[in-house]
Amino acid sequence: MRTVYSGELPVSYRQFYVESRADERGADHPWDPRAGQSNGLCGAAVPGHLFLTTGLHTGDVGLTVEVHDTAPPLDDEWEEVVEVSFRPNSSSTVLLPWGDGPLCDVGLARTDYRVRYCGRGMDHTPDDEIAVLEGGEPFDHYLLQFWPAPPGADRIVRQTSESAAYWHEAARRQPPPPSPEEWAEAERRRREEEEQAERLAQERAEAEVWGGLLPSPRLREVGGNVRGLVRLDRELIDAVEAAGATGQRIIARWTARRAFAHAGLSDVDWIAPALAALDRGDELPAPFDDEQRTWDRFFADRRIPRTRVDTTDGSRDDFLQQAMAIHALFAATGTDPLRAALDALFAGASTYGSAYPRLFAEVRRQFPVLQR
Repeated sequence: MRTVYSGELPVSYRQFYVESRADERGADHPWDPRAGQSNGLCGAAVPGHLFLTTGLHTGDVGLTVEVHDTAPPLDDEWEEVVEVSFRPNSSSTVLLPWGDGPLCDVGLARTDYRVRYCGRGMDHTPDDEIAVLEGGEPFDHYLLQFWPAPPGADRIVRQTSESAAYWHEAARRQPPPPSPEEWAEAERRRREEEEQAERLAQERAEAEVWGGLLPSPRLREVGGNVRGLVRLDRELIDAVEAAGATGQRIIARWTARRAFAHAGLSDVDWIAPALAALDRGDELPAPFDDEQRTWDRFFADRRIPRTRVDTTDGSRDDFLQQAMAIHALFAATGTDPLRAALDALFAGASTYGSAYPRLFAEVRRQFPVLQR
């Protein structure tokens, strides 16, 4: 025999627990833990959980917890005795007061046990309870014993108090718990509902990020500046995707051209060949074959205008318009036609600043396929 605990136990609402549920510690079940039982003092209807009832509503009771190899003899000192079957659902089986952390680990293997719950002093007066709350000695005492045994029905071995009789009758009024098959089906439906609710929540969150419309798998993976374009013109993004690879490549080149024209760069002698190569779908000539050399030449050329433009939301007015146009050119030459078109449109919008709706209106007029 092994004594796991011997001392005082704080109780609230006339209850404490033995808990060994792996994933549902403290979770509510849709049936009473005493459902289908004849006894109301030790509820074992929830797998991996014991619901133990005391006579005292709030305060300290005496408790001893023992683990035996075989069924122990029954001592006549106990006025109330019930038995149930129990099997731990995890490697940890703890004694758990109401609303508090574990008092101790019972140290049970994951096998079938018989549990005997004994009590005395369950009937007492309000004055008795007040005395306990004011620090007096516990009035009621309990013994909880475990030993290996095959599963069996719960039973009332001994009953003398009015308190125990009340809880036994309350248990008998409970409908039986669901069968393992019914519970498994209910759990399956619950998981499906939770997963569906989670999917819907994720979709709502994603739709909010994407301007109220869920993106296609292609848009979700395209990367680049598509998220920046969302806040400017969400419907244009879907229309560009629907235009197909050939249309997207044409849109990207046209947008870069418009950005350069708007920034006054189309006729710069070392830039014009790059725009012509873009139109033909050829590799960009030097210095545009190297981004760093392009920017070095750009900032060194005193002939290039230095026009300050505001941001698309009008919050700042210190963007260099001509630099935004350069970004549009590099974007338009990207290997992915969809990303090239979307990035070019974003860079083109940045070239126009807060006047970007003019560019988007023009691209829709130029490409009727975008008028969705």
